[in-house]
Amino acid sequence: MSELRDLTERLVSIPSHDDETAAGDAVASWLHEHTDADVTRDDAGNVIAWRNADADGDSLALVGHHDVVPPDESQTEDSVATESQRDGGGETAVGDYVVYEEDGRLYGRGTADMKGAVAAMLLAFRDAEPDGPLAFASFAGEELGGVGAQHAIDAGFAPDYAVVGEGSTGYSESGVVDVAVAHKGRRASTVTADGEAAHASEVESGENAVYRACDAVDVLRDLDAPEADVLGQHLTGSVAVTEIEGGTAWNVIPETCEVTVDERTVPGERADVGAVEDVAGVSWTVEQDLPPMACDDAEFADSVLDAARDVQDGAGEHVAKPHATDAGWLAAAGTTCLVCGPAEQGEAHTADESVSLDALARCRRVYAAAAERVPGGQS
Repeated sequence: MSELRDLTERLVSIPSHDDETAAGDAVASWLHEHTDADVTRDDAGNVIAWRNADADGDSLALVGHHDVVPPDESQTEDSVATESQRDGGGETAVGDYVVYEEDGRLYGRGTADMKGAVAAMLLAFRDAEPDGPLAFASFAGEELGGVGAQHAIDAGFAPDYAVVGEGSTGYSESGVVDVAVAHKGRRASTVTADGEAAHASEVESGENAVYRACDAVDVLRDLDAPEADVLGQHLTGSVAVTEIEGGTAWNVIPETCEVTVDERTVPGERADVGAVEDVAGVSWTVEQDLPPMACDDAEFADSVLDAARDVQDGAGEHVAKPHATDAGWLAAAGTTCLVCGPAEQGEAHTADESVSLDALARCRRVYAAAAERVPGGQS
């Protein structure tokens, strides 16, 4: 446990919200020092390593990311001593993120999302004895929509299977590590209504863009969000208007109005948001489209769940996540994916972000076991 805790603390302490270079350097340096893997860095800041790359059988990748969202001010106080450091370990370096342990949890920006899982994957990658090719990948830019994952995929990163270390703990029962066989995606878009400005005393001489936008919103409200079933998990999508902006003054008929739309997508069909363009003067622009994920191999899903149950006395279930992850990009490119990680719902991106050290240790064992249970190349 101390090795896992220390590695997690080391990675978490390195700022990586504006620039992931130093965190990526630390991951690559650890791989060079502790493994004989073939380690590469790419132009996007990704770290990718392979063991047994030329072996027969299907390949598996353990996948995480080393970027984080901007920290809360309390997570970057300079020279703050953690409890363990006060016992003789010194103080955090000026400018580093604050990391401390309390009641079996490690606190700090990135502990849950997701440098804790990266540390567990690094140790599993080193210790596993796979028959087939085994990869470790820590991507940059996950918090920016998966730009690192997309770069790696475009450059040829194409494992047959992947376990992505985003949070899957506590879905079936508090503290239990579950295995997500599916997750929703997110499509963010803008509906723009154009009209013709006029003085509000002469309404008939203009064309009210807000009215057109309201007609488009009515279209959105009537849409049926698609549903999907994946290995026993039911996912329901959604379409929601989240912002509306239009007009310039109380006595001017507005000539433009914008509506933002948050859409949670599921594997398979999409809601027909583009139907808003049937309204005169209305156009639709997709700003971001993070794909959903659906595992397409029940044997793989069962084998990883068995690994989770082995380390926690039979507990754990197949679940579905409501949030998009890099698993969506990998699945869209043809990789069979699962999500399994120590973070619990609501832990990431908060001022008191933390991760359970016990869940982290269990995930490390799941990752190592998964590397040896890949269908087509299992021990």
